[in-house]
Amino acid sequence: MGCVLGTALRAAAGPRRRPRRSLRAALIEAELLVAGQTLTLLRPPSAEELIDDDAFADEEFLPYWAELWPSGVALAEHVATRELAGARVLELGAGLGLPSLAAALRGGDVLATDWAEDAVALLAANAARNHIALRAEVRRWDEPERLDTGWDLVLAADVLYEQRNVDQLLALLPRLGGEILLAEPGRPFAKDFFARWGAVDEIEERLYRLR
Repeated sequence: MGCVLGTALRAAAGPRRRPRRSLRAALIEAELLVAGQTLTLLRPPSAEELIDDDAFADEEFLPYWAELWPSGVALAEHVATRELAGARVLELGAGLGLPSLAAALRGGDVLATDWAEDAVALLAANAARNHIALRAEVRRWDEPERLDTGWDLVLAADVLYEQRNVDQLLALLPRLGGEILLAEPGRPFAKDFFARWGAVDEIEERLYRLR
C-alpha cells in the first residue's frame, strides 16, 4: 500500500506517437479482490497504446485513467474497511474506479467521475458485469457547478499530475462537503497542493484526510 508510483505517461515525440487503438479491441480481463469480493474487470493492457494525437493536441490529454495505479488500490483497501451504508460518496478522477467499487460494495451511494469518456463507460460496464450499483458520469474539475454539494465522503487517488490539477482541486474540494480522502504517492505538484491546502492528517502511509 502507498508505494510511490512509476513515471507518469508521456506523449512520445514525433513519429513514434501512434493513433489511438480501439478501446474495445484492447481490453483484457483481470481478477481483483475488492472489499472482500473477487471482481472480474475489463481493463486496457497498456495506457500508452490509447494515446490519441488529437486529444493530446487539444488539451494535452493522456490516458492516465487506464493504469491500475497503486494509490487507487491503496485507497480502495482503506475504503473497504469503512461502513458506508447510505453514505453519499463521490470519487474524482476515478479512472478504473477501484475506490468507487469498494465504496459501493460497502453500501455507499456512489458517483464515480472522470473527464475521460472511455474511463466512465468502462467503469460503468465493469460495475454492471459484477452486479455493483453505482453511477459513473463524465465530469470536469473546471466545471464545479456540474458537481453536487453535500457529499459524505469524497475520494481521490493520485490526481496531482499537473499544476492545473492543483489549482482546480483547491477551488473544487471545499465546496463538495464531507470527509475528503486523498491517496497521493509523492507527485511533484503534491507539495504545492498540501502547502496551499493547510490542515492534513496522514491516516495511513501516503493516504491523507484533508481538513
